[in-house]
Amino acid sequence: MNHHPEPVVTTAQGAVRGLRQDGTAAFLNIPYATPPRGASRFAPPQPHEPWDGIRDATVPGPNAPQSERKLGSVDMSPYFGTGWSRGEDYLTVNVFTPAPGGDLPVMVFVHGGGFVAGSTRSTMYDGSAFARDGVVLVTLNYRLGIAGFLDLPGAPANRGLLDVVAALRWVRENIAAFGGDPHNVTLFGQSAGATIVGGVLATPEAMGLIRRAIVQSGSGLGAFTTEQAARVTQAAAEALGVEPHVDAFADISDDRLVEAASRLAGIDLQTDTHHDPLIGLSPFSLVLDTQPAESVAAGLSADVDLLIGTNTEEGNLYLVPVDEYATSTAADVDDTAARSHPKAGQLIETYRKARPEASFGELRSAIMGDALFGAGSWALAGAHAAHSESATHAYEFAWRSHALDGQLGATHAMELPFVFDLAHLPQLHGPAALLGPDKPPADLAARMHETWVRFARTGNPGWDPYDTERRATMRIDAEWIQVDDPRGQERQAWN
Repeated sequence: MNHHPEPVVTTAQGAVRGLRQDGTAAFLNIPYATPPRGASRFAPPQPHEPWDGIRDATVPGPNAPQSERKLGSVDMSPYFGTGWSRGEDYLTVNVFTPAPGGDLPVMVFVHGGGFVAGSTRSTMYDGSAFARDGVVLVTLNYRLGIAGFLDLPGAPANRGLLDVVAALRWVRENIAAFGGDPHNVTLFGQSAGATIVGGVLATPEAMGLIRRAIVQSGSGLGAFTTEQAARVTQAAAEALGVEPHVDAFADISDDRLVEAASRLAGIDLQTDTHHDPLIGLSPFSLVLDTQPAESVAAGLSADVDLLIGTNTEEGNLYLVPVDEYATSTAADVDDTAARSHPKAGQLIETYRKARPEASFGELRSAIMGDALFGAGSWALAGAHAAHSESATHAYEFAWRSHALDGQLGATHAMELPFVFDLAHLPQLHGPAALLGPDKPPADLAARMHETWVRFARTGNPGWDPYDTERRATMRIDAEWIQVDDPRGQERQAWN
């Protein structure tokens, strides 16, 4: 047991005392914005009030109001955390640093969870390995569900995204005191968090706050139109028995908002001009009349280096744990394709041709994964590669977990323990745990984590850039193999 004094850092709002761990330091639960309470839950984030004395930053704080989230028989608690830890002052960051003092690359992580769940408290987002390897890692909470993403007349849209931008402003102002270089910030996120990262790339107010971005299983085509969002708002107002206006929502308790959000599944968001980019899986997303990929194609964030990728079997997470993979029928494939694309028949034909041996479950999962993540990632990668003076790099994570009788595979979220170098955590192993019963390849986590750190430091992950001709992509598995346009036929089917 070493008895070094606990580290104290002074931020613009006041001093914080963190924890020393194995030569690195962690500062937990530092507020970057005022507590969202009452009407301010639906207002833009404001800077936090200063405090006197030294604020304790040694224990995890509250997180955004949310209901506990389960995905069938797979244990996702290391990913989602254990639900809602109550407290109003939850717009906070955790900072992991090798040592205050220094000029180190900074990485800021945005968690996933379908825009309704997740937090910095999840086991999977321990930034110690990043700090050990010379990076200042920041994780953040943002508003979720109705408070974060319901498009309410009288309130700004995409409040959860505005929270992320506010956290980036906090980083710009304060991270030097923790040893980070405020001019070398990499924003990275996974799933809903990755879609938010894509949204930040398309947000003019965020320009200049980040130098690089990593989009892990997100979508540059994942935003709802205002027309689609209005249907969700109408349904939420009806569920709560109030008018669809911010004034009517200001007095409703967080508990009631969380409960109402959980009843909004299954709203038909198909309009004359747009399909539902989340194919019915979540009633919340970004709300934009121009998709992030289109904004990037128009030249936004041309000075930001981009690393973007998906997992080989993204869709399995939505089918295998709920026993719908093995039982999928031709009708299920038709239904998934119809939700995903105006030319469903052609889409199925292309996928069938590319995968002649595929079961109905495999076809359904592949179409679902591309509807949610693949098509929107290809669109964002292509837009950035064509309209940017900064490099674009692409990856595909292909290591298969043998969880759930060998069926879970290289599914959504599978890359995260490797990125954070936490693949050894006991709760990730076992027949119903994310990484399954087998040991992953010994050096996969070390190599993948090191690659993310290298990208944050230099903008080059170590393979050829992605351009609109070759579409060079690193396929990450026990072996790492660079391939050109690995999903060419299927990719083209989405144009």
